[in-house]
Amino acid sequence: MTCAACVGRVEKKLGRLEGVSATVNLATGRAMIDHPASLPVTELITTVEGAGFTASLPEPAPSPGAGGAAGGGPSAAPVPGGETNEQAWNRLMVTLVLSVPVLVLSMVPAWQFRNWQWLCLTLAAPVATWSAWPFHRRALRGLRHGEATMDTLVSLGVAASFSWSCYALFGGGAGVPGMTMPFTLLPSPGGTAHIYLEAAVAVPLFVLTGRMLESRARHRTGSALTSLAELAAKDALLLVDGEERRVPIGELQVGDHFLVKPGERVATDGTVVEGNSALDLSLITGESRPVEAGPGARVVGGALNSGGLLEVRASVVGAGTQLARITRLVEEAQTGKTKVQRLADAIAAVFVPAVLTVSVTVLGFWLGAGAAAESAITAAVAVLVVACPCALGLATPTALLAATGRGAQLGILVRGPRALESLRRVDTVVLDKTGTLTTGRMSVLGVTTSDGADAAGSLRLAASVERASAHPLAAAITAHAVGLEQAQPLARATEFTDVPGQGVKANVEGRAVQVGRPHDEYGLPGPLRDAVRTAEDEGSTAVLVTVDGVPDSVIRLGDALRSDAYRAVDRLRRLGLDPVLASGDAEATARAVAARLGITDVHAAVRPEDKAALVKRLKEDGSRVAVVGDGVNDAAALAEADLGIAMSGGADAAIGAADITLTREDIQALPDAVHLARQTLGTIRANLLWAFGYNLVTVPLAAVGLLNPMFAAAAMSASSLLVVGNSLRLRTWSPAPGGRARTPSRLGTGFQETA
Repeated sequence: MTCAACVGRVEKKLGRLEGVSATVNLATGRAMIDHPASLPVTELITTVEGAGFTASLPEPAPSPGAGGAAGGGPSAAPVPGGETNEQAWNRLMVTLVLSVPVLVLSMVPAWQFRNWQWLCLTLAAPVATWSAWPFHRRALRGLRHGEATMDTLVSLGVAASFSWSCYALFGGGAGVPGMTMPFTLLPSPGGTAHIYLEAAVAVPLFVLTGRMLESRARHRTGSALTSLAELAAKDALLLVDGEERRVPIGELQVGDHFLVKPGERVATDGTVVEGNSALDLSLITGESRPVEAGPGARVVGGALNSGGLLEVRASVVGAGTQLARITRLVEEAQTGKTKVQRLADAIAAVFVPAVLTVSVTVLGFWLGAGAAAESAITAAVAVLVVACPCALGLATPTALLAATGRGAQLGILVRGPRALESLRRVDTVVLDKTGTLTTGRMSVLGVTTSDGADAAGSLRLAASVERASAHPLAAAITAHAVGLEQAQPLARATEFTDVPGQGVKANVEGRAVQVGRPHDEYGLPGPLRDAVRTAEDEGSTAVLVTVDGVPDSVIRLGDALRSDAYRAVDRLRRLGLDPVLASGDAEATARAVAARLGITDVHAAVRPEDKAALVKRLKEDGSRVAVVGDGVNDAAALAEADLGIAMSGGADAAIGAADITLTREDIQALPDAVHLARQTLGTIRANLLWAFGYNLVTVPLAAVGLLNPMFAAAAMSASSLLVVGNSLRLRTWSPAPGGRARTPSRLGTGFQETA
């Protein structure tokens, strides 16, 4: 395919099949087709071939070990029109060598020696035939199917320019020895002594050059898939009965144990059995900080092991891995179309026949007005050449390719272009609390001691007792104590007892330590009593540590806010979005979190059906609603919303119902996604404005005889390159936080300033 008219032709042919709907993407050369199960794929391929194109099933989406994205790397990427890069490059080089002398001699009268025009004819003939043969071939193929594309326009332009020049040389006086031809930016005023061999060579030269550059630019915009595929490991170090054996990744099975050495990539998704290390997930989730992984931790295929040796048990292989799912989502997003692109494609479908009509009309008008045949033909050729609708077909897909690829790098997976359109229009965001604004894990929020007591020492005693318990609160206390800077080793606890309703107790270093819920806060010292009440107000949990029967400290535990939650909510407000908190937690807990984030619209103790009803009510009030969640209880609300956004660490049901998935642990991926959507839609609008505006200006100029066909060819190629180049800017786009925002302090309820 070479232009939007080709896209329309394929979609129209496929759409005529019963029960079939198709979306064809010019930039990727792919079609996404919905068809009845009873209709064989071979019939779809035959239908595309009947439209004058080749078709085949795509390569499977890259899974670990696939070795590359479908379509191959840069060297294998076809140039628009079907040739490989090597073939197109050879054709372009031959065209360049033959065309330059023709252009120079035609444009510099002082260098026009005796019989120069015959040398130009000799050099131009292979350009107008062999170099332009891809255009002629596709134009004839379209003619057989009753369709016209940009190749039709280029072929007619080259054929008309070369045919007129031959007529002028052999029968019009231009072949006389000693003839010179002045160069002008405008078409020749008339006379058959003027030849247009420079136009006959310039059109193929500029269009071939434009397509070569366009192909490279398209490959750069779609490089996200190639980058994702390159993350996949090609083999795995399988561990069988204590022996190591290197096997191809395709032989790895669920349940197998494999080793990941420092500097290697994790072969597939799994769970760490033994070892500790730091994993670099930046190219998969956009998370810049290394993630610590130890026994029991889940790891993702493609993650780079930058620390120690890990033994991993494979939990998912092949197309079910996170890397394969990400690749599939990116590919699907890049194949879709926005509403404005569908409009542009509909216009392009009738654009080429309209241009042909205009060209014939211009020819007839000039001849009827008494103008020289040369001037009339020149104006008609200029209309044909300048009006190719390449830019219309590339305006949206190239921007989507670049944006979805950049989004994947930033940890933002977009299911399709409609999600970007919806995200740009959203004005209300309904946020889940647990796992979205908070970490979803119990952690220590603060330690309050009685006057003069050592907080770190009291926490160490509590953790020494709690590490023998399987309770989630015990695990949080133990992890916090071990993770403290300058932490002392935990002591050995003896005579451990779990007392139902009271907590746990044991002897630690000769002292009787009890850890449990406080039952009588009024009997506690003032600081401890205040800490218990603070925990109640915040909706967190208070744990009392008693040493030798004396209250020693109160540890406050809860689902901690993500460190960047306040900044994310603040940035959403700056973008004009109203945040709404909807949580299944108790009123006190939900309102405490909302107060720390500055959210005033709070809905607590809501059930899954209540969340969906809330979203429906907001939509009925005229709001455009996005829902952000991570649990099964969020799936109904995600589906009800104008736009569903899921956290990647959440349930599969939530991710399946969402339009956008945030693969970063960083909640700031949410405002980043809004920024990206607005930037992408702005780029698409600019591209389409240029594509339409370019034709509105240049076609009338060509029609009235004010545009030389050679410059028309250059302008047409430049138009496509400008659109692709503008889209390429999205590949390096980075979100700007936009000012300073306050974030909540880690353990307190106050705020600290961050840049």
